[in-house]
Amino acid sequence: MYLKFKPQSLFTGHTIIDSGNRVVVTTKDGTIVDIISASEAGEDIQELDGLLCPGFINAHCHLELSHLKGAIPTETGLSEFVKQIVPKRAAPAEVIEAAIEAAENEMYNNGIVAVGDICNTADTIAAKTKGKLAYYNFVEIYGLDPLLAAQKMKEGVLLQMQYEAANLKAVVIPHASYSVPAALLQLLANKYGSHTVSIHNQETKAENDFFENKKGAFVDMYARVGVDLDFFTPTKTTSLQSVLPYLKDAAKTIWVHNSFTSKSDIHAVQATTTDAYWCLCPSANQYIENTMPPVQLLREQHANIVIGTDSYASNWSLNMLNELKRIQLHNSQIPLAEMLTWITSNGARALQMENKLGSIEPGKKPGLVLIKNLSSAGQLETKTYVEKII
Repeated sequence: MYLKFKPQSLFTGHTIIDSGNRVVVTTKDGTIVDIISASEAGEDIQELDGLLCPGFINAHCHLELSHLKGAIPTETGLSEFVKQIVPKRAAPAEVIEAAIEAAENEMYNNGIVAVGDICNTADTIAAKTKGKLAYYNFVEIYGLDPLLAAQKMKEGVLLQMQYEAANLKAVVIPHASYSVPAALLQLLANKYGSHTVSIHNQETKAENDFFENKKGAFVDMYARVGVDLDFFTPTKTTSLQSVLPYLKDAAKTIWVHNSFTSKSDIHAVQATTTDAYWCLCPSANQYIENTMPPVQLLREQHANIVIGTDSYASNWSLNMLNELKRIQLHNSQIPLAEMLTWITSNGARALQMENKLGSIEPGKKPGLVLIKNLSSAGQLETKTYVEKII
């Protein structure tokens, strides 16, 4: 038995077809059979009022922090945000589990089909094994003391093994340039293999200040928590370019946030790695630092852009269209088709899920979502929303 969907317009994962005369044919479980003309499709066609798309890919989230919704004030700056999040992570198991379930349901209902999820604990394993969404689990480690590098690596590998034992894809990754010393970065580099590697990058100006001059908010932050920085020598270059040599052999890299990334940083990545993606989390940037990532700069440099929601500790919703709306508010000239590519086919490639997700092509099972209430010019509006089809 086949299902047949005839939308007003269709986004394939690459281009928008506006004719309103195309029918997407799927099996009952959502596997794409073909895209054909309405005249060939026969009977039992479901007509859809809106733009039909593949399901969305959330390239960066912290599902395990879902219980922190509204717990941290906005616009505190990254160092203050980190200071507050550490003591607030602890909560009763049932509170954490309920929040994870609610957040996953929200993502599912908002058309998200896959997530690049940051994991510091095993808290999300039970929910993920239910198979509601696909996950690439980034087991994140941090700790500036180089003498503890081997211990931190062992802890990360043990957590990775817990995810893999539950048949969940996982890789151990560094948290950020400023929180992982060279000794630990080297241990991590030996483990990447064919994996995608994600790293928080240049979310605040202080990150570059730390590497270039050993000054600024991060020096104060580490002093506050009692970390001795005598071992750290500034590299005299940006944080990204300081850690890039340790990431060059990863199969794919996802640089997350990038609010203070420069043209020279982008060129350095493009010259050094083979398959890099730049994950923008505009709502989180607004929530924490009241900044926006350099969207136009990335576009001008032909960078591969993907989008993430970050966590409920730093966002008001887990909604990919809301992220695009925020970008469009500051960059109204970006074509809708280009932005939709960021949350579909680009995201699928970044998470190595392009064989199944990200585009409407025969044999794939990408999920289908309907974007409703676009403007007459085909752009996102405040009232634009998503309806899950299959």
